[in-house]
Amino acid sequence: MKIITALALSFTLVASSYGAEKQPNIVFLLVDDLGYADCGFNGGKEIKTPSIDKLAAEGTVLDSLYVQPVCSPTRAALMTGRYATHTGVYTIVRPHATWGLPLTERTLANALHDAGYATAITGKWHLGEYEPAYLPTARGFDHHYGHYFGMLDYFTHMRAEDLDWYRDGKQIKEEGYTTHLLAREACRTITEKDKTKPLFLYVPFNGVHGPFQVPDDYLKPYGTLKGNRQKLAGMLAAVDEAIAQIVVALEKSGERENTLIIFSSDNGGPPPGDNTPLRGFKGSIYEGGVRGCAFANWPGHIPAGKRLKEPMHTVDWYPTLVKLAGGSLEQKTALDGKDVWPMLTQGAPSPHDAILCVQSPTVAALRMGDWKLVMNGGHNDNEDAPKTKGKGKKGKAKAAETGETLALYNLATDIGEKEDLAAKEPERTAAMRARLAEFLKDAVVPGQIGHEDGALMPPKKKRP
Repeated sequence: MKIITALALSFTLVASSYGAEKQPNIVFLLVDDLGYADCGFNGGKEIKTPSIDKLAAEGTVLDSLYVQPVCSPTRAALMTGRYATHTGVYTIVRPHATWGLPLTERTLANALHDAGYATAITGKWHLGEYEPAYLPTARGFDHHYGHYFGMLDYFTHMRAEDLDWYRDGKQIKEEGYTTHLLAREACRTITEKDKTKPLFLYVPFNGVHGPFQVPDDYLKPYGTLKGNRQKLAGMLAAVDEAIAQIVVALEKSGERENTLIIFSSDNGGPPPGDNTPLRGFKGSIYEGGVRGCAFANWPGHIPAGKRLKEPMHTVDWYPTLVKLAGGSLEQKTALDGKDVWPMLTQGAPSPHDAILCVQSPTVAALRMGDWKLVMNGGHNDNEDAPKTKGKGKKGKAKAAETGETLALYNLATDIGEKEDLAAKEPERTAAMRARLAEFLKDAVVPGQIGHEDGALMPPKKKRP
């Protein structure tokens, strides 16, 4: 009873500044490999996403939310509020890899659980599973349903020769299309939630990541599209339907008005995803790889019908949500994320003077205001990325001969990052390179990710 009273008092102290009468439910919808312009609210014309678009219209679209170039690093940034330079999660955690999100990291689920929340994840974890301590239910989640990795078959739930489908750490065999199953579980979690506790529900869909599979009924409206683009359209339509079901479950349970819904992609889309008008794809530090398709919706709290251009990063959700929930941000690991609630709700400027986009300690980008500096761009660590030909090979050779390459873009006038202004803006380029060096000076070396006792992780095994 004393613990509950203390939590209630903690929330009361911050509630007035956040305009909340009680701790809100938080539903975080993460769509895998979604292209920046695949949804209607972000300019998409080919695929029908009415439920997603309605939520976006009734909330605030986040024009400049930065994510990581590939799956696992974005999830690590969301769960810790820390850049990859500090967690060491620069790349994808693959099956049989003997590493994961370091056990020294406190997760968003840990922090919200400590604040009195029931916590659940329905979908893809992708942050390690080779030991029980790395599983979601050991990282702050009361419940997990879904899979640990990507690239699983949507119908059989197999990844290569391994079944990748679990409930609370136990492997299970079920029939059904994964998007449908995840939606059903998310709705069940909402319907059966403990009414005395707020809910943090994290729904990282495996849609629309490959393999491109969807029931035939979802293909019929997209007969004018071809090949994998048609299949992706059907897959996104299924995700849109799933999100509609989740919203209905919130409404029927009487929880909708007190629920913050956040929608985001985990990285830029690979082909056949549409990242128009951005340059690049998943696996790249250009905007097409790291600018997310995103919005936030909470009736009466998040402004409706607004597009926010102020930049933020996925690391910002951690301190923002924990503070909103009345939780504590006192912890051993320092946060890179900043509280963006005043920016989201009151028109305040971004709390960042600079935002880091990093693929490795040597391949990174920095955004400051409207300007973006790209260091050693053109590299990728993505099995889905298109292979470069001709000019790409020459570019890599030149980089190898001359060492570091820098490019500078003004995103206000050149969102497609077509005109490199580094030679025309040498002072700005030098100043931004120095600022980038500050971000990278304490970067964790890939592969040196600490155990809870501080020992280094063994190198990850190669995929069989």
